[in-house]
This record gives sequence, C-alpha cells and structure tokens, in this order.
Amino acid sequence: MTSFLSKEIREGLKAARIAGLKKSSRIRVLADDDFHHVLRMWETGFAVEAETVPRLRGLVDLYDGGTHLYQCLIVASEEESGEMRYEFKRNTAATDRAPLDFYREPNAPVGLLEYDG
Repeated sequence: MTSFLSKEIREGLKAARIAGLKKSSRIRVLADDDFHHVLRMWETGFAVEAETVPRLRGLVDLYDGGTHLYQCLIVASEEESGEMRYEFKRNTAATDRAPLDFYREPNAPVGLLEYDG
C-alpha cells in the first residue's frame, strides 16, 4: 500500500476538515467589524482558517452564538495545515454590568423607598 496522495486529494481533505470544524463550532471572533468562524479554541488561544480570514491582531471579541464571551488581546502564533493560530496575551471574561468598587451584601435591598407621611 502506498502512502502517497496527490496534491488534489490532499487539498480536498484539508478543505473537508476545515469545513467540518466550521460547522461544529459556534465560536466566532469579531475583529474590525467582521465576524470570522473559530475552528478550535483552547485555554491559551484559538485557530481560524488561514486562507479566508485576514491577519488578526490586537483587541478582538469572542462570541458563542450571540453571547459575548471574552475580550482578548491576541498575537499571531503560527500557521499550520490551513489554520492560523493565535495566542492570548490577555483574555478577560465579558460581563453584562460594570464591576462594583464596593462590597455589596448578598441580602441587601435593591433600593430604598422614602415615606412622606
């Protein structure tokens, strides 16, 4: 049995692998007002398709569907087998409200009503 594959077959297999990764992942990266599919994501970075996604850099946002997950500062790591890999320099979880600068009691009232007897 030979292990040689023609260039067309290798390109076809690579395209099929990337298409499968795009379908299975809901994670997207927002950079320069454009969304791009994330093929894979791990603790210290993520990968996108090298051919269709422009070279990303700086501050980007990661989304799972419509949910904002992280705001990240990224640097390009390496390109391999059709993927461009990026590493996080900073990865901050997104929140829906501003952080408090004081301690709030868990059972504290939300607001106070004044009584004008």
